[in-house]
Amino acid sequence: MLVARALAELRSHCTTLRERFGALTLVPTMGALHAGHMALLRAAAAREAGTVVSIFVNPLQFAASEDLTRYPRDEPGDLALLAAQGCHLAWLPDVATMYPPGDATSISVEGPALRWEGEARPGHFRGVATVCARLFAQVRPDRAYFGEKDWQQLQVVTRMAADLLLPLEIVGVPTVREPDGLALSSRNRFLTAAERQTAPMLSAALEAAAHKLAQRGGAGPVLADARANLLLAGFAVDYFALVDGPTLAPLPEARPGARLIAAARIGSVRLIDNIPA
Repeated sequence: MLVARALAELRSHCTTLRERFGALTLVPTMGALHAGHMALLRAAAAREAGTVVSIFVNPLQFAASEDLTRYPRDEPGDLALLAAQGCHLAWLPDVATMYPPGDATSISVEGPALRWEGEARPGHFRGVATVCARLFAQVRPDRAYFGEKDWQQLQVVTRMAADLLLPLEIVGVPTVREPDGLALSSRNRFLTAAERQTAPMLSAALEAAAHKLAQRGGAGPVLADARANLLLAGFAVDYFALVDGPTLAPLPEARPGARLIAAARIGSVRLIDNIPA
């Protein structure tokens, strides 16, 4: 596996891979890799293109109230996982490479970025859109792969790429879960043993709500019951909502393309999850 830490290295390696495979795929990550990331890499590799995985903990997408230094980092472990999975190129830029001195441009996003995570984490999606646009410009992939676990992020990046006429396809990959339903996340490692036992109740609440929505008309009582049950279980609920999948606009009842989305905190860990409604 090739490793690049400077733009000149990256461009040289990307040119070589494109000549070899005819196309490039990109999996953007912030490291602390797990089986969910490996599913993205496998999906990318299935297209028989050169596979590039970026590892960059993006300071621009952390709010002032969030601890950037607490985000888990394990570069040796990440590189070993990528090599074992057959990744062709790991891209590890530093902050100065991604945001050089004098940097004055970022991407403002609206539409699917306005609610939910956008309200809970002001500036978050501006940071996501900006770093993704720069990664796309650096690697110039034909396709980029994102997990559906971060559903709103997937829609924001998809909308940005379409609006800016970026010459790549954004591909969503289904959420990878533990056997008990908990969506895989780099932050799950911060759950205590007791919190880990409680955490799957979030995905269970989504599944129960989806089942009820299939039997009833209005979403209001179903969503209220789900929030109440999570509060009783010890969660602090940021939101539990039924939305239109592409736009993230709230919906009064389930319909084709609808999504149930949720964010809730258990202890010090904030969990997000979603399923089709």
